[in-house]
This record gives sequence, structure tokens and C-alpha cells, in this order.
Amino acid sequence: MVSNIIRAKARAPAATETRKSGPKSGAASAAKTAGRASDKTARPGAKAPGRAGGRRAGPLLGERVPVKPGARPLGTSAAPAASARKPAADATAPLPPSAAQVRRVVIDDGSAGQRLDNFLLRELKGVPKTHVYRVIRAGEVRVNKGRAQADTRLELGDEVRIPPVRLPERAAEAAGEYVPPREFPVVFEDDHLLAINKPAGVAVHGGSGVSFGVIEQLRQARPQAKFLELVHRLDRETSGLLLIAKKRSALVALQDQFRERETGKTYAALVAGVWPANLKVIDVPLLKFVGSDGERWVRAVTNSHDPQAEQAKRSISLVKVAQALNGYSLLDVTIKTGRTHQIRVHLAHGGHAIVGDPKYGDFEANRALARGEHRFERMFLHAQRLRFNHPAREGEEIELLAPLPEECLRLIAALQPSKDAK
Repeated sequence: MVSNIIRAKARAPAATETRKSGPKSGAASAAKTAGRASDKTARPGAKAPGRAGGRRAGPLLGERVPVKPGARPLGTSAAPAASARKPAADATAPLPPSAAQVRRVVIDDGSAGQRLDNFLLRELKGVPKTHVYRVIRAGEVRVNKGRAQADTRLELGDEVRIPPVRLPERAAEAAGEYVPPREFPVVFEDDHLLAINKPAGVAVHGGSGVSFGVIEQLRQARPQAKFLELVHRLDRETSGLLLIAKKRSALVALQDQFRERETGKTYAALVAGVWPANLKVIDVPLLKFVGSDGERWVRAVTNSHDPQAEQAKRSISLVKVAQALNGYSLLDVTIKTGRTHQIRVHLAHGGHAIVGDPKYGDFEANRALARGEHRFERMFLHAQRLRFNHPAREGEEIELLAPLPEECLRLIAALQPSKDAK
């Protein structure tokens, strides 16, 4: 377990263990002590030699002291008491140079626009992500001498105070936070960006109970890469195209395109039932909230009198039936906005939840499909098409395609098309 931030100074040794010797030699000090003792005993009514306040301070010079069997003779080094608190093995582990002391870093062009948590993860390499978020919440990290949140965007010239953190040897691995390096299927790559086909069940980044994700594993697999950052995100249960920037300029340019809705993102989704052919546009605001279970949820807001209607964000999804199947519909869903759980909530709101969706789907139907002959145990949502302008080559449009995973293709093949399918 990673120890807390170093705040206290090292404990002073107990007074009974060692005493600082004065400038005088031991013989001179002993002689002086003996002289004082003889003076005191010469006076009538004086207290017993070596006593202060009625408590024996120790044997006098030359006094014979009986030694109990097994006791430590005088003058030998003291063994640590059984009750003495021993430092934990990892408390003496060396600190990495980047974490040994308070640092103040001024943000340059290479880090401007970056989230605070991502900046710290790169500055404190090897420190578990949970610990980085802990010191942010504790207020130990300061931006321009003020507290900041994990999602604070750093600006050029900002001063970031990075506190000292202790990284015990092998502590991350022992705590289950070891990040195994991993490469993912590459769809496109050049000097500016990387596009991969993310498998279902893998988070894009650590956090919320997940120790690591795609971006942490890629950084471990590519230690020579100076810059790797997520351009956008996919739900853990969603598979498909995921963009990673390899340069800050590419990150900013691509995120601007996503923000201005200048990209085309199309997903393949399998839903239960027959999707109505006339339902092609879903324009329903969405609201994020935290449920009683502590989980993050999203709901559709359709009533203007809803007390939280003003907090909901407009969300638009375009739906097209790609293939009609027995009891199911395979849809192409293009999103014009990128809200959390947008497709999942929009399709469920339309009366047809995504197959295998653990949050907004049909629990009993999902379990039957997982335990039945098809053995389909994931959510059928796949980011299959992505279109954008290349961040460094003006006028060049990139369109990427990621084929459906094998388990999705097998399920579609097993579901016989309906007879009235056109």
C-alpha cells in the first residue's frame, strides 16, 4: 500500500536510547560526577547518592550492580524494545527523483490545455493513479497557489505545486495497481495520432474502481513515446474506434473538431424488437446524476417542467435500420453530440434498449442471451466509423472503419433475418 504524503518530520529518538555527549571527555565527566556525589554524601541528611526526586538515576562510578540472568550488561548497545514501533519495510524505500520533494512546475506550450490529472500522471510516473487523485482531493496539489480539481485545464504560465509522494518499492504491484503493457489492434497511425480498435470490457483510462485502462497500458507498452493522450472516450462496455493523440497540437485540433461537431461518429447497435422505421432522429436532452447506489447514471428529460430541465443538455442521435432480424434490429447510430451514455439512453428511451446493456437494458433478457445457445455476454455497441480532418494536414479528411468483433458477427449470423425484411 502506498504510504501517505510525507508531511511530518522524522521522529526524534527517544531520550532513553541515546544522549548527546558534551564537549568533555567521558573520564572527565565521570570524575566530576563522582566528585559531586562525594560532596553530597558528606553533608548530613543528604539524599542517597544518584537519586533525584527520590528516583534512582543510575549506578555511581565504580558501584557494583548485580546483573540478572539474560539481562543486557551496562555499556552494551541497547536492543530495540519489543513495544518500539518498527518502521514498515516500505517506509524506507527510496523515493523517485520526481517525487522526493515539493516541485513547482511552470506550464509551457507542451502542457498548456492539458487536464491537471493527466499532467500529474506524466510528471509522477510510477505513482498509482488512485494516489494521484487522492493528493488532488486533499488539496496538496496547487495551481497558482490555489486548490484545483482533477479536470482543471492548465494554461500557459500556470504554476503547479507538486507535493512529495512516497513510492515504496514494488508497492504498486503489491497493491494490485501494476499496469501491464499492452498494444491494441491499430487501425491507423502516423506521427500525429493513433487509432485503435478497442475491445469491449476494457476501460479507456483508470478511475472509478478501475486501476488502469487503454491509455495507461499503451504508455507502458511505448515508454519511448513522449506524448500519448486520449482524444475522446468510449464506455468500458463499448468496443470500436478510439483516437489517441501523439502530439499536443494534434490533441487540441482534434478535440476542437469534436467540440464543434465537425466529426462523424457512427456506431453499430443491436436492439431488441423492431425499430420503427420512421424514428430517425432522437433529439432529447440528457441529464447526468448519481444514483443511490453511488453509480453515475443518465436520464432523458422530456418535460420542460422537470425541476432539473435547465441542467439537461441537448443531445441528438440519428438512427437508421441497417438490418432487420428475428426479434432484433441492427442499427447504425450517428451522434451529433457526444454526451455520456447518449446512444444507450436514447435507444432505451425509444423503447428498444441495446442488447447486453447492464445499466439501461433488460436484465432478464440479457441473462437469457448470455446463458442461452448464443452465449453472448457483452453489450452490442461498437464504434465502427469515424470521420475527421487530419490535425496536421489541412484539407485532408480521414475516414476510419473498424469491423465488428467476431462475437457480434456470430450473433448476427445466428439471428435469422425475418421474412418481411426488405
